[in-house]
Amino acid sequence: MSEWKQKRFWKAVTVAETDDGFAVELDGRGVKTPAKAPLAVPSRQMAEAIAAEWDAQSESVNPNIMPVTRSANAAIDKVTHQHGAVADMLTEYGDSDLLCYRAEGPAELVQRQAEFWDPALDWAATALGARLQPRSGIRHTSQDPAALDRLRGLVHEMTPFQLAAFHDLVAMSGSLVLGFAAARDWRTADQIWDISRLDELWQEEQWGRDEEAQATADLKRTAFIHAKRFYDFSY
Repeated sequence: MSEWKQKRFWKAVTVAETDDGFAVELDGRGVKTPAKAPLAVPSRQMAEAIAAEWDAQSESVNPNIMPVTRSANAAIDKVTHQHGAVADMLTEYGDSDLLCYRAEGPAELVQRQAEFWDPALDWAATALGARLQPRSGIRHTSQDPAALDRLRGLVHEMTPFQLAAFHDLVAMSGSLVLGFAAARDWRTADQIWDISRLDELWQEEQWGRDEEAQATADLKRTAFIHAKRFYDFSY
């Protein structure tokens, strides 16, 4: 992204309402995406978050501290042009959803999975109209096609900005159901992230914490919470 290699050249960062939504302007000139499309976003809240990121830059632009800008760029430059393919890819998580693959032992882990994962599947059955069934062991067994079709329809209804965020919620949790649960505020993003890491947390209890693995998990948690924040900005 060549624009992010430049030195800071602007003094004022402002938000302007346009025919396409809300734009971020640097000294009155609209920011563009890496593909040179206008950076127009669906809500003032999202635009203000992007503006704050640009205003926080000092001598040169550092994309590593601009997560909202990066997500908006992805929504405009990538997801908009591949919406159907991205939606279909995410729906495939439902057929091998993390929540549906249960341990056969030990009994305490089996009980813990049921305690935390069954309520999420129950919520999906009620809130989303799609019942996914848990299986024991690692052998794949297909889910009800009607349930998957229902979920596919809900994913396809999302806007490119929602879908960009939803992609990360699903991919990082390994669960289509938990992606929906985060997007629709079934639990907090932190709680849902911990539910997605139930097996890893169990292993930590048994064998102790690996500092390198924990550092990676912390980065993923931050990215997951950002994805939820970006999803909320998309309205």
